[in-house]
Amino acid sequence: MQNKFIHKNYYLQSTLAEELYHSYAKELPAVDFHNHLNPKDLADNKKFLNIEQAWVSNDPYKHRAMRIYGVKENNITGNASDEEKFQNWANTLPKALGNPLFLWSALELYHIFGIDEFLSNANATEIWNECNYCLQQDGYGTIDILKKFNVESLCTSDDLITDLTYHQQATKNQGIQVLPSLRADSILAFDDISFQKWFENLEKISNQSISNLNDYKTALIKLLQKFSDAGCRLADHALDNGFIFNVNDEINASRIFSKWLRTRKIDTGEVLELKNHLLFFLVKQYAEREWVLQLHIGAQRYTSSRLRRLAGKAGGFASIGNGSDIKSLCVFFDELEKQNHLPKVILYNLNPADTEMLAAITGSYAEDGIAGKIQLGPAWWYNDQYDGIRKQLAALANYSLLSQFIGMTTDSRSVFSFSRHEYFRRILCNQLAEWVSQGNLPNDIQLLSELVKDLCYYNCKKRIFNE
Repeated sequence: MQNKFIHKNYYLQSTLAEELYHSYAKELPAVDFHNHLNPKDLADNKKFLNIEQAWVSNDPYKHRAMRIYGVKENNITGNASDEEKFQNWANTLPKALGNPLFLWSALELYHIFGIDEFLSNANATEIWNECNYCLQQDGYGTIDILKKFNVESLCTSDDLITDLTYHQQATKNQGIQVLPSLRADSILAFDDISFQKWFENLEKISNQSISNLNDYKTALIKLLQKFSDAGCRLADHALDNGFIFNVNDEINASRIFSKWLRTRKIDTGEVLELKNHLLFFLVKQYAEREWVLQLHIGAQRYTSSRLRRLAGKAGGFASIGNGSDIKSLCVFFDELEKQNHLPKVILYNLNPADTEMLAAITGSYAEDGIAGKIQLGPAWWYNDQYDGIRKQLAALANYSLLSQFIGMTTDSRSVFSFSRHEYFRRILCNQLAEWVSQGNLPNDIQLLSELVKDLCYYNCKKRIFNE
């Protein structure tokens, strides 16, 4: 079946929308400040063995859709062959009409492989063979695919004990700026079964014997400095259900940490107190380094124990959690501001009920001479779709300053997902044109084009990359 709706003006429903996209948005480079790509794959310009490994195996969005369609877990993340898993994705995709995966998949096949058909059971074998052939040719490594999407810079999400040499190799050898950003949740994961092993690795890598809380902080500071030296500009924390912030003094935190060192076990209340103290300590460190703090708020990550066991903790079965505890967030920001240690912040909300509330808080902690210090970030996870992006843009316009928005990021493990920068830009241009037609914005191409360019590229370069 020929793909009729992926054409040069899809989503662009007026002449003005077409002009804004084609003349001002389309050719701008992509700057992706939050994703989960593997830096070694980028340094090596890794080629994929087949389309399933490139496109399906690391994509929890697709896994979730296949589960909903009834595909057996063995044919998603289990022992089935790659071709069988791809075939099951091909069977599922036509049943995903209305889900953004349908459009995203059509975009990715078209832009990367020039395939202008909808994937289905009928053409799965043909597309399997065609994509696999292409992936073995020159120009189809991970970096090559990113260049097809005009990616200029990106920041991967990296644990504190990650080897950062691959970022430097990728930047030096591959023509795209690849920088680390700190995914810091492991530092606070005293209640996670994996923390003991992580802690032991921290001691080895930092060359720091840890016998008290101050030693722990010293080890953290050593590796934070390595991140700074490697060009890190962002740190990321998940504030999931149950985030309650209270100021916690050093003496109490030291007592709890010493108890953990002795017993390797602390109760739920003690975990929360220690996390609060260390989160506050870390964010002050980020502010001193002029890093941007990213807060991902409102995920319910613990759902099916069975799927977590089978597919891993990032297997695509998390859900939307309760709304944000706005009081805790305000106390947290206020205490940091009192100590002159509130960094720039990007807020990502998973619960759509929080969108307007978090857009409003962007005006509550402004600082002289710093534009957009507190940002409502791009629509995240389940909100990263047509309606969610439009709602995010409207909230930014109504409750904050849309002009200061830093634009799109993929938050993805797949290089194929960088098509979502185009997806966002088309929605943005059409939204602005629609507001003009409604009389909400002036039909002034100079004003509108500057806004488009800032939201697609320049604001991110200024706010995060200081360029």
